Amino acid sequence: MSAEKRALLEQKLRTRLGSGETSPDHYDALILGGGVAGLTLALQLRRARPGIRVLVVERQDHPVPETTHKVGESTVEIAAHYLRDVLGLREHLETRQIRKFGLRMFFSSGANTDITDRVELGSSVFPPLATYQLDRGRLENELGGMCRVEGVPLLTGCRVQEVRLASGQKYHEVDLLAGGERRTVHGRWVVDATGRGQLLQRQLGLRREVGHTANAAWFRLAHPIDIGSWSDDPAWHARLAEGQRELSTNHLMGPGYWVWLIRLASGSISIGIVTDADAHRFESFNTRERALEWLRRHEPQCAEAVEEHAQRIQDFRVMKDYAYSCDRVYDGAARWCLTGESGIFLDPLYSPGLDLIAISNGLVTDLVTRSLDGEDVTAAAGIHDALYRRITDMWLAIYQQQYELMGNARVMSSKVIWDTAFYWGVFGLLFFQDRFRSVLSTPSVAADLERLTDISNRVQAFFREWAAIENDPLDPCFIDLYAPLNFMVELHAGMADELDDAQTAERFSTNTRLFTQLAGQLITSVIEAHGERYHDDRVVAQVQRWQCDPLITELIAGYRRERAKRPTGDGWLAPRAGDSGESGKGAAVTTRHGTDQSASNVSEVSYA
Repeated sequence: MSAEKRALLEQKLRTRLGSGETSPDHYDALILGGGVAGLTLALQLRRARPGIRVLVVERQDHPVPETTHKVGESTVEIAAHYLRDVLGLREHLETRQIRKFGLRMFFSSGANTDITDRVELGSSVFPPLATYQLDRGRLENELGGMCRVEGVPLLTGCRVQEVRLASGQKYHEVDLLAGGERRTVHGRWVVDATGRGQLLQRQLGLRREVGHTANAAWFRLAHPIDIGSWSDDPAWHARLAEGQRELSTNHLMGPGYWVWLIRLASGSISIGIVTDADAHRFESFNTRERALEWLRRHEPQCAEAVEEHAQRIQDFRVMKDYAYSCDRVYDGAARWCLTGESGIFLDPLYSPGLDLIAISNGLVTDLVTRSLDGEDVTAAAGIHDALYRRITDMWLAIYQQQYELMGNARVMSSKVIWDTAFYWGVFGLLFFQDRFRSVLSTPSVAADLERLTDISNRVQAFFREWAAIENDPLDPCFIDLYAPLNFMVELHAGMADELDDAQTAERFSTNTRLFTQLAGQLITSVIEAHGERYHDDRVVAQVQRWQCDPLITELIAGYRRERAKRPTGDGWLAPRAGDSGESGKGAAVTTRHGTDQSASNVSEVSYA
C-alpha cells in the first residue's frame, strides 16, 4: 500500500473510532425536525451509508393526522422522482396518493362567473413522468414507518431546548425535552429541518430578506370539489384527450393573485389564496370569513362551490410575507446544515418546496458521508452552499415582481411554458442525472449554468417589459403546454434518459443552445407584433431599448441561426387577432369550440 493510501486509511479509521458509534446518545447526524425534509434526509443518509447512526427529533406526536395542515401537497418532477425512485416510495405514491394531471391555469375573464370564458392553459394528456398530489400527513406517517423499519430512531413529541455547536472534532450537543424529562444527545453533524421554526437560522442570525413580498391563506374542505363540473359545455370538456381537470393542480389566475385547488387522496381538497402584498391587502383575506368574502369578489364560481359545503371546512391557516433566503445553508468546518424551509422558502407557485428539499438533501448527504469517510469537506460545503443559493436566487427571479403579470393571459401563458421548459431542461435534467453534487466541478456545465442564469434573468425581465406595452387581450382558448410542443416533449422525457457524465454535459450544452433559441424566438415574436405601433411613443421606446440590448441582440441572432436546423413549435406564443392557423400560430392553441388540427403539423425534432 502506498504511503498516500495508508495515510488515507489511517484517517478513515481514526474518524470511525472517534465517531463514538457505539456510545449511547452519540450519533453521526442529528436531524432536528421530523417532517418531510427531516424524514427523507434520514432515509437518504441510511441508503447512502447503511451503518450510519442518525437520530430524528420531532416535536409533534406520531402518527400525525392524514390531513396534516401543511402547505406543499403538489409535487412536480424532481420531488416525484426523489420520493418514488431515490427513496423507493413508488407503491405508496401509486396506491395511497393521487397521480397529478399536471399544472392547469384559468386566467380571469370579466367577473369570472363562467370558467369556459377563461383562457385555459394545461395539458390534454398525462406526460409520461408521473407527478402526485400528496396528503402530507399520510406521506409523513409512511416516511416515519420506513425510518423505524430501517433502524432510524424517531423521537416524537420531543422539543429542542438548546443547540450547542462544537468546534474541531468535538460533538455538538443538543438538549431535548420529552414528557417532562430532559436529555442531551450528541452529534458529529447537526441538520436543521425544523421548517419555519428555523432553529439554527435564528440562532446564527443567517436570515436574508428578499424582494418578493406575498401572502397566503389556505384551508381544507372535506368534500371533493370537481372543477370539471363547473361547466357542461361539450366543447370545453372535449379539450382533454384523457384525464380529469379535478386531478390537476388547478390555478385560478387574476391580477396580482392566484388561487389553488388541489384534490387529495383522503377525499379533502386544499384551497389557497396567494397574493402580491401590493395588489391585495393581507387583511382582506386573513380570516376564514374574510377569505370566503375575498373569493366571492374575485372567484365567485369557486366561492359558490366552497359555500355549498362550508360546514365541512376542516382548518384555516395564513402565512404573511412568506418568502425569505439565507446567508449560508451548509458549513463543512462547523458541521451543520439547513435543509428545506429551515433555510430558504421562495413561493408556492410551481410547487418548488419539495424540489428544493430533494436537491438540498442530496447535497447534505454528500457532505455528511464524505466527512464520515475522513474527508475535509470545508471546501466542498462552500461549493455546495454557493450552488444551492445561486439556484434559489435564479428560481426566485421567476416570482419576484411577476405577480403583476397574472392578469395578462397572453404574457403569462408564454411565461408558464418558458418556466416549465426551463425547469425540465435545467434543474430537472441535473437532478435526474444526479449531477448537482458535481455541477461546479464540471467546467462546461458550470459555464452553461452561468449562461443560463443570464438568459433566465433577462427573459423574466422581458416578460415584465412586454406586459407593460401589451394591450391585446387573449380571447377564450385552450393552450396545451405539452403535447403539441416538440421541445416540451423532448425536455420532459429527456430528464430520465440514462446518461453518463460526458453525455449529461453534452445534453446540458444542447439545452443551453435551445433556451437561447427559445428566448430569441419569444423576443422576435413580440418585437414583430409591436414594431409597427409607431403612434405610441412608449411602445417605440421599449422596442428600441430591446433592439439596443446586447444580450437580446445575441438571443435573436441565436434564434435565427438555429431555427432552420432545429425548428421549434411556436404554439407557446399566443396567437394575435388575425393570425391564421396556416402560419402555425395556433399550433398549441384550441379555440373554445374545438381543436385546431394544425397541432399535428409541429415539426418533430430531437434535442438529444
